Amino acid sequence: AASQPFSHESSSAAYNNNSAMQPPTSFLTMDKRRVICPIHATCARLAMNLFIAAMCVALPVTLLPQQLLRPFVSKARRQRWALATAQFCARWLFRVIPFCQVECAGSADHQDSQAPSIWVCNHTSMLDVFLLLAKDLQLRGPNKRPIKIVYWQQLEDNPISKLLFRQCGFIPVQMAANAAGETNAYDLRSFKLLLKQSKQAFKEGFDLGILPEGQLNPDPQLGLLDTIYPGAYTLARSSKRPIRFLALHGVSNLWHADPNIGQKVLDHRVRMRVYDAPQQSQCQYRSADQFVQAFRAVVGTFATTGADLKDDAVLQQYLDGAVGASEDQQ
Repeated sequence: AASQPFSHESSSAAYNNNSAMQPPTSFLTMDKRRVICPIHATCARLAMNLFIAAMCVALPVTLLPQQLLRPFVSKARRQRWALATAQFCARWLFRVIPFCQVECAGSADHQDSQAPSIWVCNHTSMLDVFLLLAKDLQLRGPNKRPIKIVYWQQLEDNPISKLLFRQCGFIPVQMAANAAGETNAYDLRSFKLLLKQSKQAFKEGFDLGILPEGQLNPDPQLGLLDTIYPGAYTLARSSKRPIRFLALHGVSNLWHADPNIGQKVLDHRVRMRVYDAPQQSQCQYRSADQFVQAFRAVVGTFATTGADLKDDAVLQQYLDGAVGASEDQQ
């Protein structure tokens, strides 16, 4: 059965044992009210921006010299080094500047992170990438496989993002500029490049990371976006890899996708979760709809409540692709 470090019952007990924290329902901030005092919120915002500024200095200082190795080191190896360097910088700068309180729950056995996989995660804040870099060691373990993230190419308008994404070999997808919550208009020609680069990444020993929502969620407290893109399922089926779930909760309370809220810190507590690998060694879902259903149930529940599904058996069935399988076979 799937382990539940963030079960509803255990979450309530943990919160009740800490007078500074409230039950998980207060995490939702449905009306976007602050749940920490203004002074604490201001300190958290200043520390967050100091962390971002420090990353903007550390990444060029550590990544640019690696480009000098281009004639002597293979491209794949340089990309691995760049990713490890970015994770190291984020991890140690977060220890020096802990602008939020993060609870992480990795899979029961970190060894399963060595199996080739497609990783999927919800997307609620511009901070997601920094926290995922900083906490990857805790989430996926020391023997994890390197990962390449699929991202919106317009993010390269920021020179630091461009340096990080390109040097790590992340895979861009082109689409028209839009606001959070608006329908994505993808350039279908870029999908050919995505498929080509994905196949190359698999050959070089990388995993792939995809955000099925396709954009920032402007109202994560209300659940996942209406449209969940099944690209992860398509790649998992073609590469015969299982899909692994990552989930984030509370990051938007630090930096919200809604520009009217932005960095008005509502809460400083974040939860991050990696779910156990499925029993199958290849894609566990028989259809795109079945994958979307599982993503909504598992990641959607954690994203909105900060807790796992209440029933361990049902959670494991979603992770293994057992829910909805009978209907797909008919």
